[in-house]
Amino acid sequence: MSDDTRTAGSTDLTTGALATQSRSRMLEVSGLSAWYGEARVLTDVSIDVAPGEVVTLVGRNGAGKTTLLRSVMGLHRQTEGSVGFDGTDLAKRSADARARAGIGWVPDDRGIYSSLTVAENLLLPPVVHADAWPLERVYEFFPVLHERRDFPGTRLSGGEQQMLAMARVLRMGSRLLLLDEPSEGLAPVIVSRIGEIIREIKGHGVAVLLVEQNVKFASTVADRHYLLAQGRVVEHLGNEDFRAREGELLTYLGM
Repeated sequence: MSDDTRTAGSTDLTTGALATQSRSRMLEVSGLSAWYGEARVLTDVSIDVAPGEVVTLVGRNGAGKTTLLRSVMGLHRQTEGSVGFDGTDLAKRSADARARAGIGWVPDDRGIYSSLTVAENLLLPPVVHADAWPLERVYEFFPVLHERRDFPGTRLSGGEQQMLAMARVLRMGSRLLLLDEPSEGLAPVIVSRIGEIIREIKGHGVAVLLVEQNVKFASTVADRHYLLAQGRVVEHLGNEDFRAREGELLTYLGM
């Protein structure tokens, strides 16, 4: 990127980014650093996500995006800094405790139990929050899952597995979804449908923090974007600015 990169504290951010100063925050990560052994992979990262907002983490491979998601979920424990959710500091809480608080993890491999049916995958995790979606609502929102409710995970397409992974955490009661590369390896028509689902979920007040390499896709679903490089947030962009700089970002990401 250019030498005059703008950070989250800059005065020339777009309106969408500046709005974070006054709105409520569901997730607030402050001063987060993370290590693998002696190697530091995140340095003093601060981000936030509001209820009903979609925020992306964009950056080259190895920038620390997935480690940031795993740290928010409590799956990566070699960290320092704070992770606040609904005003409660979760930094010392386990991944299970964070799930019970309302954070849902959808990894890049989707985590589907291949030997179980769609219905069994949905019903296996416990309901952890009052905002849980009943199974009927899940099927109404994801009709393809209702059609395939008796299919084992091995018979689902990649897009159907992605929908099942997202539906499962909504049925648990997750109010913040952490999505790792939801468009990866999917046909364009399925990517478009995943985008529609993310926008619809947002309309129901669910917040989404997603790692995404597909700049075009990210610009169709997100309100704001954090650009990571070498484990640091180097820019914080509203979607209008993000769209305007799409060519520059594609070149930077090597796409």
